[in-house]
This record gives sequence, structure tokens and C-alpha cells, in this order.
Amino acid sequence: MGLTRRKNIPVVSLLSLGYFTTILIATILLLLPAASREGHTSIIDAILTATSATCVTGLIAFDTAAHWTLFGQIVIMIAIQIGGLGFMTIITLLFMLVKKNIGLYNRTVIMQSAGSYNISGTTKLIRRIVLGTLVFEGIGALLIYLSIKDSHPDKTWYYAIFHSISAFCNAGFDVFGGANGVTDPVSLVNFSSNYGLLFTLMGLIIIGGSGFIVWSDVIDSRFKWSKFQVHTKIVIVANGILILIPAILFFVFEFTRVGTNAAFANMPLLDKIVNALFMSVTPRTAGFNSVDLNSMTASGQLLTTVLMLIGGNSGSTAGGVKVTTIVIIFATLISSARGQENVVMFKRRINEKLIKQSLSLLVAYLSIIMVATLIIGSYENYTLMEILFEVVSAIGTVGLSLGVTGTCTVATKIIIIVLMYIGRLGALTLFDLLLKDRNDTIVEKAEGKVLVG
Repeated sequence: MGLTRRKNIPVVSLLSLGYFTTILIATILLLLPAASREGHTSIIDAILTATSATCVTGLIAFDTAAHWTLFGQIVIMIAIQIGGLGFMTIITLLFMLVKKNIGLYNRTVIMQSAGSYNISGTTKLIRRIVLGTLVFEGIGALLIYLSIKDSHPDKTWYYAIFHSISAFCNAGFDVFGGANGVTDPVSLVNFSSNYGLLFTLMGLIIIGGSGFIVWSDVIDSRFKWSKFQVHTKIVIVANGILILIPAILFFVFEFTRVGTNAAFANMPLLDKIVNALFMSVTPRTAGFNSVDLNSMTASGQLLTTVLMLIGGNSGSTAGGVKVTTIVIIFATLISSARGQENVVMFKRRINEKLIKQSLSLLVAYLSIIMVATLIIGSYENYTLMEILFEVVSAIGTVGLSLGVTGTCTVATKIIIIVLMYIGRLGALTLFDLLLKDRNDTIVEKAEGKVLVG
């Protein structure tokens, strides 16, 4: 009797199943009486919290510090770490620890999960991801400890470790707690003058959201700009622009009398500058907020929504449509306006397939956002901005909230759960799983003429 060839599960299906399994286990643990201070949690709220942690989002049904016990918070922290590193990174690390050979199929899964360019060097990349994560989170925890040790003498190291992991993984969970609860989220409002904490969190968010491939390329290139891959150059330049320009706009909208609310106009000047920077960093896609989001101007809330949609970078702990996607789309628009046949960036031509994927990804996200907003708006009594803000925050795996998730109906919580799951997998990954035609034809069809514009 001959040996039958094992049929491998499609990569997309395996990744989807991995995150689903993690969410399921976290949900079961959060349902245990030991996980909550009241001894019980509703199933929908446990699923919401588990999904939010695994999908590194940060949207919550209630205050994390007030509702969950130390056990429950540790479950959330572990789920955040697994979700941030990626399911397959954790599995591969276990394979490496037991010295099990990693076959071609597993390397393919790792490559897609980590956002790698090619299939070679995957184990080296995993080592760098794990080591880099431990180093950055360790340094971050130390700096956070030094920043809060005077104001939080109890459990200082625990707070430092939790928030370092949450920031690096772009999750947005915090266990400082807030007097106003989730109906009026405060997050880090009480730390708006703690520059050490805010700059540490910003650094962790930026590093975690830059992408594992960027770290690896910078190391291999020995920090020489001329040797960086085009992807790395795009990420570095775009990140700088997406931090500086929104920070200036936030400063004008929220910290001057130009803003219609002028809620933060009386803050000290240095506080204004630091918090403007923090507000430009955290929507992509960490979910911390150092000012009350409900007191922001409409312009500030809209700008935050745009940043949440853009998100971080491919192959990182961040969500959103990704920075490189937006950059490629804008570069395509400029090339098209100039009548240029090719899209060129940093003296390199961008493949047409990448352009199509970028456009498809943006349209997919916008379509899902529109459908979800229409559905929720048909039965919930929230403003359009509140609903849109929450929907984009969920699918962008951000976690910033105007209070909808903590007060909405069960139906809306289910939609938010689905959006967070889609956001972690990526819209195109989901569509590939559900809609891809496995019987592609190679016959080229006759060209059809269509007018556009």
C-alpha cells in the first residue's frame, strides 16, 4: 500500500483558524469566575474582549482594571502578545525550541504571516522577531517603570510590563483605569503631562508598527540608507510625514482657539506639543489616548478616523490598510495625472500587481466600513461620527473609542467582533478565503472599452 500525500491546509485558512483558536481559548479563560472581580462575565463580552486582545485592538465593553482580576488581565496580556507576534510566529518558535524541522509548507505560512519578501531565511527572521520583541518590550517596560514609579507605587513593574506589551503590539489596552469608565474613555488622560510615559509609548508604537521586515532590512543594511529596500524607505519617509503633519493639524484643531471646542487651549505649551505628537502616533494603530476624545473638535475626530484607516505597516503588529498601500495609491494617482506609464518610487518601478492589490485593499476596507456603518446606524441611536469612528477603529484594530462599544447593543458588539477579526486577517485575506476562484483560466479575453472619469 503506497503512501498518500498529505494535503496541506491553504495558508489563509490556517492563519484564520489559528487566530480563531486563540480567541476561543482566551474566551473560555475569561469566562472563568477567577477572571473577573464579580465572578462572572457575559459570553458576548468575553468574546469581545478576547477578540480585541488577540486582534490587538483595544476596544472594550468595560474598564479593564475595574472588571478583570489579575488572572483575567494576564490572559488578556498573553492574547495580546500572541496576536501581536502572530500565530505562526509562536508556533514556529515552539518548533524551533523542540528542534523540529520546518518544512517548505510551514516556511510559506511563516513568510505570509510575517510579511516576508521570500521563503528563504524565515527561521532567521523569526529569531529576529522574537529577540527584537523581547528587547524592545524589555527596554520599554524599564522606561515605563521609571516614568510611573512615583505615581503608582503598587504593582509598578506589572503595570510597566503590561503597557509595554500593549504599546509594542499596538493593542491599546491599559490597566490604569479611569474614573469615568468606558462611556467616557479616559485611557491615559491622567498622564497627559507625563512626558516620559508618553514618549516611551510613542516609541514602542512606532517600532512595533514599522514592521518586522523593516527591522531586518535596517540590520542587514547596517543602517545605511542607500542599501535599504524600497519598502523600508517608503515606511520611514511616510511614517515621518504621517507623524509630523497630523501633529501640526492636531495642535491647530485642538490646542488653539481655532478649534470650535477649544477644550485643551489652556494646557501648558509643552503639554500641547507632546500631546499633539501623541495624538498623531496612537491612531496608527495603538488605541491609547492622552486627551478626552469626546471633547475633541469634529475636525480632530475626523483626522483621527483617517489615521486609523491608514494604520501601520505591512508585516507589523499594526492594522489598517497599511502605509505602503496608501503611498502606492497616491503615487499611482500622481503618475496617472502626469501621463506616466509606470509608477516609480526611489528609482524603482512598482509592479502593477501591487498597484491592483493596493487599490483593491482600500476599496475593500471602505466597502466594509460603509456596510457596517449603514447597518449599525439603522438601529443604534448614535451620531454618524460616533458610529463611523467605532467601525474604523474596529476594522483598523486601533481601539480608540467615543464610548459606543461600552454602551451598544449585542448586535453591534457582534459586528465589532467581526470587524476586528477581519482587520487582523486583512480584508483581502478574508476575500481570498471566501471568494477566490481556484480554477483560474489562462485564456485572455478580448479587450472591452469603458469610459472613466
